[in-house]
Amino acid sequence: MNKVKKLLLSGLMAVILGGGASFAQAAALQNGESINLWPGKAPGSENAAFHNTITERSHDLAQHDRIMTHIDKPAMTAYVPAKPNGTALIIAPGGGYARVVLDKEGYEVADWLLPKGVTVFVLHYRLPSEAHQNREDVSLEDGQRAMRLVRYNAKAWHINPDKIGIMGFSAGGHLAASVSTCYNRQVYEPVDAIDKASARPDFSLLGYPVISMLPKYAHDGTKKRLLGENPSPKMMERYSAELYVDNNTPPAFIFCAEDDEVVPPINSIRYANALRRNGVDMELHIYNKGGHGFGIGKKLTSSAHYWTQACENWLKDKNLLE
Repeated sequence: MNKVKKLLLSGLMAVILGGGASFAQAAALQNGESINLWPGKAPGSENAAFHNTITERSHDLAQHDRIMTHIDKPAMTAYVPAKPNGTALIIAPGGGYARVVLDKEGYEVADWLLPKGVTVFVLHYRLPSEAHQNREDVSLEDGQRAMRLVRYNAKAWHINPDKIGIMGFSAGGHLAASVSTCYNRQVYEPVDAIDKASARPDFSLLGYPVISMLPKYAHDGTKKRLLGENPSPKMMERYSAELYVDNNTPPAFIFCAEDDEVVPPINSIRYANALRRNGVDMELHIYNKGGHGFGIGKKLTSSAHYWTQACENWLKDKNLLE
């Protein structure tokens, strides 16, 4: 079992049991540390009658495929490199807003980035498909809060406050794009000094992302879980990230596969085009084959396997990697 897997296990146990570091303590960051996003109950989840649950989907003991559901205590699991380079990345795994896919789109990404000096936070965000108040905003609340929490503690955690990014896969890509475009949207009342910090990411990495809730482009399952059965046109527009891109939206690296039959690649294209129209730096990779949900790409035989190399080059161009 490699180091990241061991850290993940200890961190997940803390999340399940409700443990975690005090969010307000500017103490040194520990490998595998579970960090609660909120003091006490998260806003809108005060009456939640369920608790963080992890389910193993794999029948191969050598290859985990865990998901988290029933999330009432959103948290981040931290992974600290031996030699931090100052760059930090919050990762929002996918799962169609019905689950959080922990391994393929969480710890395996941390495993890739840790040796490169990036401090990684895997986000266990609340799911709008579960019984929370203001369901449409609970994931965005957690995404904004995570950004503010990392930036607030940047000095103590050896992070450059101007090099904090967000990454998302699939529905997690919708969350990451929403934080990138709606970082100033007030979706919760400030609870402490942390909420004075900016929630704007400095860059974003989006893997086969859900972007739009508009009828022509949306992934139906994600839209239904986020907005319900019959959302109004106004609601669909409000949660379509491409409509809120402006010249202050952070630069983005975007990748997907042309043969993705789950989330249409037009989602990535629409976001990329919106960035271009607003003069925001972006790089879009549409690979011929790869399907949906390929994560780090280690099982791919197509050119999509190499998206990590392309991403590394982009990060180096932005002085986020050495």
